[in-house]
Amino acid sequence: MMPSFRHATMRAMIADWLTSAGLGALKPVLSALVLPPVPFIALALVGAGVARARPRAGRWLVVLACVGTWLCACTGFARWLEAAGLQEPTPLNAAARADLKARETAGQPLAIVVLGGGVDETAPEYGRPNLGKEAYERLRYAVWLGRQTGVPILASGGRGWGVPGASIPPEAPLTAELARDELGTPLRWTEGTSRDTHENAVNSVAMLQAAGVREIVLVTHGWHMPRALHEFRAAAAAAGASAPIRITPATLGQALPESAPILRWMPSDAGFQRTRVVWHEVLGALVDHR
Repeated sequence: MMPSFRHATMRAMIADWLTSAGLGALKPVLSALVLPPVPFIALALVGAGVARARPRAGRWLVVLACVGTWLCACTGFARWLEAAGLQEPTPLNAAARADLKARETAGQPLAIVVLGGGVDETAPEYGRPNLGKEAYERLRYAVWLGRQTGVPILASGGRGWGVPGASIPPEAPLTAELARDELGTPLRWTEGTSRDTHENAVNSVAMLQAAGVREIVLVTHGWHMPRALHEFRAAAAAAGASAPIRITPATLGQALPESAPILRWMPSDAGFQRTRVVWHEVLGALVDHR
């Protein structure tokens, strides 16, 4: 069951209130506090605190904290959590891409929307801000998909909630510059004011509706797609058009590096990073359903 539009709107109102009160930076801080390893560090500290009065309970809490920390650094746990907690659409196959190309050739108004994934404040090798790893993966796939289908591309992404002032440029113009200069593909539109997925959806739908687009092919990572797809469909439904814009998911990044089964349950960088992003999305869905 996907989050309701009412809950998405409530989250946006809270976020807007935090920003107007000068507390927008609290959103990523609060998010970080519920992601691994912080909950398990807190659990271990509680266990140590009660160990003198209740030795057995204290030891069990510390053991659970250690086990939880270990699991959250394993790609096997990340895969299990992703499969159990998220309903990710499958990637577009060759037939789906051919259908998009045929409809674009026939003159149907479509657009690819690639969502931002973060900007590195200063990349020393370039001497300037640069797209983060996830942002570049999304852009590369969107450009490839655009070449396969002929569908034009919109990049959506401004400065995130935790980005201070003008220290980092909006993401969408940087994305468009990289697409043009390094990937040889000019983007047709850029939306550079959004601070989160909800605003990505509202701003992109408004821009493309004004351009006459009737279908959005949404590009983002698999773990992010359920929430992004809901936000875009809710924004399209709320836009007031007689025929809402259709949203088609174009998922990427669902693969993890192949390894021996035992290595999937050994701590790794990839496992920890994947668990954190999936944990974030799963917790967001649980909050939405309350």
